[in-house]
Amino acid sequence: MLVAASCKESDFSDVYPDPSKISETTVEKQFTGFLQSNKDYVLPGYTHYFTMLRITLNQYNQAIGWVNGSGQYVPGSAGVENVWFNYYNMLAQYRELEKVFNSKTDAEKADRKFFMTVAKIYLYDQTQRMVDVFGAIPFTEAGMVSTKGGDYNASSAKFDNPQALYTLMLDDLKSIAAELNATTINAGYQKSFQTQDFINKGDLTAWKRYCNSLRLRMLNRVSDVESFKSRSNSEIAEILGNATTYPIVENNDQNIQITVFDLNSAINSKGFQEGLGGGTWFGNTAGKKLIDYLSTNADPRLRMLFEPGANANGKYIGIDPNATAAVQNELANAGQVAIYNRYVTNFNQFFPGIIINAPEVNLIKAEYFLRTGNDASAKTAYETAITQSMDFYNRISNVSNAAQGTKPANVTTAEATAYIAGAGVNWAKATTAAQKLELIATQKWVHYNLVQPYENWADVRRLNMPSLTFWTDNANNQTQPPVRLNYPGNEITYNPVNYASVRENDKLTTKIFWDVK
Repeated sequence: MLVAASCKESDFSDVYPDPSKISETTVEKQFTGFLQSNKDYVLPGYTHYFTMLRITLNQYNQAIGWVNGSGQYVPGSAGVENVWFNYYNMLAQYRELEKVFNSKTDAEKADRKFFMTVAKIYLYDQTQRMVDVFGAIPFTEAGMVSTKGGDYNASSAKFDNPQALYTLMLDDLKSIAAELNATTINAGYQKSFQTQDFINKGDLTAWKRYCNSLRLRMLNRVSDVESFKSRSNSEIAEILGNATTYPIVENNDQNIQITVFDLNSAINSKGFQEGLGGGTWFGNTAGKKLIDYLSTNADPRLRMLFEPGANANGKYIGIDPNATAAVQNELANAGQVAIYNRYVTNFNQFFPGIIINAPEVNLIKAEYFLRTGNDASAKTAYETAITQSMDFYNRISNVSNAAQGTKPANVTTAEATAYIAGAGVNWAKATTAAQKLELIATQKWVHYNLVQPYENWADVRRLNMPSLTFWTDNANNQTQPPVRLNYPGNEITYNPVNYASVRENDKLTTKIFWDVK
C-alpha cells in the first residue's frame, strides 16, 4: 500500500490489485473508503499507540512516565513504518477517489463535487501531521500507482519541500473555505452525504468549521517563520474577524471528531485498552512534571486524567524522567505510580477520535492575540479554553462504558472558576508576554497530554514550553529526544533516487522548518 515509494513489484502485487480488475465503485463509497483507511490512526487504536506513540511522542512530550534505557531516543522502526504505511494507504485511497470522480460526466461531477472538496480538508489535516514529524515527504506525485495503470516504476514519488507543502495546503484551504460558502448540495445527495460521512455526518457547516480551524492551526504553527509571519497574522485576523464567512470550532458541541455510536460497528475505540499497554509497558503511567503541575495548581482535571497508584494511599505520584532506572523501577514496582484514568481513557470504548476541538482552537486564538498585543482578548480566549478543556473531559467521561476504574466526579463550573483564579495559572499574575505565553503553552500541554500527541509534539517543540528536561543517554549517539522522525527503511530501499535528495536532512537532530526558537 506504500504507493509513494518506488517499491519492488512483488510488494505491490500482494496488496494493491491490478487496476483493470478492480470492481467498480462510486464517488460516495470511495469517499467513505478514504476516511476509513486511516480511522485507527485517528481513533485511539492499538497499533498506533502501542508500537508508535507509547515509545516515541508520548515519552518525548513527557505525557507519560517510563523507565530509562539506552536507545530510548531512537524511534522504533516498526512504529514509524506503521505510521508511514498508513498515511500512504490513505493517500492511495484519495487518489482512487480522484480517479473515480474524474471518470464522471460534467453533470455527475457537479452533483458530487462537494465530496472531493471536503475530502481534501481531511487529507490536508493528515498531511500536516506527517510534515510536522518528518519534514519533507512525498505528496504531489505520491499515491499514483492505480492512476498510472499499475506502472510501479513510473509511480516513484519525489519528496516535496515542507514549506512548499504548507504553502500549497494553506492556499487550497483558503480557496476551499470560499468554495464551501458557495456550495449547495443537491437534495438527492444530502442523504448520501449524511450516510457516507462518519466524521461530520453530512453537516456542511461542520466541514466549514473544520476547514477554517485547520487553517488557524497551520497558520499559527508557522507564525514564527520569517517567510510566513505576515501571512499568518493577516489570515488569522481575517478568519477571526469574519465569523459568518469563516466559521470555526467555538465550543465543544462543534468539535470535529470521529464519534463512537455503536460498539458493534468498525467505529470504536476497543484497541485503546491494550494500546496504552498497562503494567510493565509504561504506556499509561504518569510523568512527574505533569502530575506535579496538576497537583500544585489544584487542577480538577487531575482526577479526570489520572488514578493514584494502587499502593500510593491516594497520592498522585509520577515517574521522574531524570531519575535512574533503578529508582524508577522501584517506584513502579511498589505500586506508587499514578496511571491514566482507565474509566475516562483507555478502557473507555466510546473514546472519540479527536481531530480538532474547541479548547485547542481557543488556545491558538490566545497565542495569536498575545502575539499581536491584544491582551484582553488573549486572556478571554485562554480562560475560555481552560473551562472548555474541563468540559471536554467531562463529556468523555460521561460516555464511558468502562468497567475498570471509578467514574470521577465531573468538574464543576465553580471548580473551573477557582482554578483560573489560582496563582499558578492566573493570567493577571503573569507580568510579561513570555510568562503569558508559557501559561498558554502549558495549558496546551495539559489539554493535549497523550490524547493529542501530534499537536503536543509540535507545540512543545515550536514554543520550547513548558521546559522539559530528560536523562542523558550517554551510551547512544542520540543522547536526548529527537526533533523529527527518520524515514522508514522501506522508503529508503525502494525509493532511493528520490530519497537521495533528502538524505542529508534525514537526521533525528534536523528541526522541522517551523521549529525556529
